[in-house]
Amino acid sequence: MTVDMQESCRRATAAQEGELARTLAAAFADDPVLGWLLPAGSGREERLRRFFKIELRHMAFTRGTVWSCEGASGAALCMPPGAWQLPPAVALAQGPAFGRVFGRRLPIAAAFQAAMELRHERRPHWYILAVGVRPEHQGRGLGTTLLRPTLDRCDREGLPAYLEASSERSAALYERLGFDHVRELRLFGSPPLWLMARAPGAER
Repeated sequence: MTVDMQESCRRATAAQEGELARTLAAAFADDPVLGWLLPAGSGREERLRRFFKIELRHMAFTRGTVWSCEGASGAALCMPPGAWQLPPAVALAQGPAFGRVFGRRLPIAAAFQAAMELRHERRPHWYILAVGVRPEHQGRGLGTTLLRPTLDRCDREGLPAYLEASSERSAALYERLGFDHVRELRLFGSPPLWLMARAPGAER
């Protein structure tokens, strides 16, 4: 079932950081790649909440746009051209926070992030840093609704969009929205991460 939630899709504010971090942690609780980086029994839910709090505070709210919907049931973190990388000074300052998230797997997480950045789209583009919907609200079209403002802007400005899909289900959604597979990334036996790009005006 699909519902029209356009009127309830709105820009989130920094005051919603905590609830949106919880929403994204719930949305990614069974994510293959993050599950590989944060194995079960390691306080995964709390670590995921901390991880998305960093992404929201130091990337999306500071340098991009956060879209949310009714009841903070979903969120999309969208970065404008030139803003897809965490500034080195910020990355250094957040080192201890990332350490608390990934623990002993921090070197693996850092290597995985470096591999993603090495392969990242270099043309000017909008970067979808993360999009997630709480499990109880999935299957209602909210993911598409959350992405629509950014994809429409890409079409108006003639810019591509870029993201990484960490599950087959999310990759299928992005394909329907016009994204094509660029390449597949695996590292140290990780699940696949699909790097995907969408040309302006592309829609299936």
